[in-house]
Parts: sequence; C-alpha cells; structure tokens
Amino acid sequence: MFTGLIEAVGEVRRLTRRGVGAQIQLKAPAAMVAELTLGESVAVDGACLTVVEAGGEAFTVDASGETLRRTTLGGRRPGDPVHLERAMRLGDRFGGHIVAGHVDDTGQIERLTPVGEAVEIWITASETIERHLVNKGSIAVDGVSLTLNALAAGRFSVTLIPHTQRVIHLARKQPGARVNLETDIIGKYVERLLGRAGRPIDADLLSRAGFL
Repeated sequence: MFTGLIEAVGEVRRLTRRGVGAQIQLKAPAAMVAELTLGESVAVDGACLTVVEAGGEAFTVDASGETLRRTTLGGRRPGDPVHLERAMRLGDRFGGHIVAGHVDDTGQIERLTPVGEAVEIWITASETIERHLVNKGSIAVDGVSLTLNALAAGRFSVTLIPHTQRVIHLARKQPGARVNLETDIIGKYVERLLGRAGRPIDADLLSRAGFL
C-alpha cells in the first residue's frame, strides 16, 4: 500500500522483455537502494512492482504482461524519468491518500496552464476512470496523490503547487503524453458493495440503497 507521496524521481536504465512481461532496471538514489530488500514492493509511476535485484544506484523489478498492457511502462525507454515510492510503513504520517499501486487505466495530458506559480493540468479520462471521480476527491497520476479540481465530460484537472513541481516530473510532460491513473479505492468498494458496478454513484442510487 502507498500514499502517493513520491520519494524520488528515478530513471529507466534498461527494459528487457521476458516473454509477455519484462524486467526493468531503474536508477535511484543510493540511500534508497541500500534500504531495499528482495521481494519488497515499489511503486514505479504508480504501478506496484516487486524488487528482484538491488545494489549501488540501481534496482530491478519484474513487470507482468498485464502491467505492461495496462500502464505506460511498456513504452518506457532508457533515460526516461519515473516516480518512485516504497510501500508505506505502519505508524508513518499519512499525507496523501490510499494508493494500491494497481493502475486502472491510462489517460492523456491535454494541456498544461500556468496559474500563478502553480500549473493546472487537464487529463483525459476513460469511462472506467470517470465513474469513480468526485470533485475535490483524490486520484493518483503516475503515482502522485493529487486533488481533483474540476470535472468535465471525459476529462478532469489537477493542480501542481510549486513544491510538487520541484519533486516530481509531471509538470515537464508535454500535451499528448500518457499517464497512469488510479482512482480512489474507497469508491470502488462502495460501488461493488452496492452491487451496481458500471453505474455512476449518484443521489438516486444512494437514496435507493438507503443512504439518503
């Protein structure tokens, strides 16, 4: 489990295809690599992956075929930056939101607009993503915990404050770039428990279920 607070920006060193999956070697701060243990989980651009090798300033993770299909990782090239976050520890401050590291879908950056010192980013959203979005709710974009500022048909916006811009690489992406998206897991559980998967959760549905 993760919080969406990025620990470091790493770099892809090598992606080696292994059947339908792949092994990805990533450059990371030596202090971070020194603390990694084999078999632990690291979120790479929001995708939870397992460490299979670690040493010096690099570690290697395995990525399944499903991960490569569902995320942007299959298209990564040597030199590409990636967000890195180790799994949260019980007792740590919880500054982001619950991030499982299970990417739901990818979106595409439509535009980036300076708003004072901040940057507003509009991102496309498939129906899979859109039905779980709520205004001022949370979403993980390339593993970064962000607040939904505005919703529109098939898209949403988030804002990066100056500090966030300094510690992640999201603001340096260009329009058209694909990003990994994971919606808030609480909304998914509510939808499942109501037995109405596929239908947006609205006032009518909550009333029929006895919540209103």
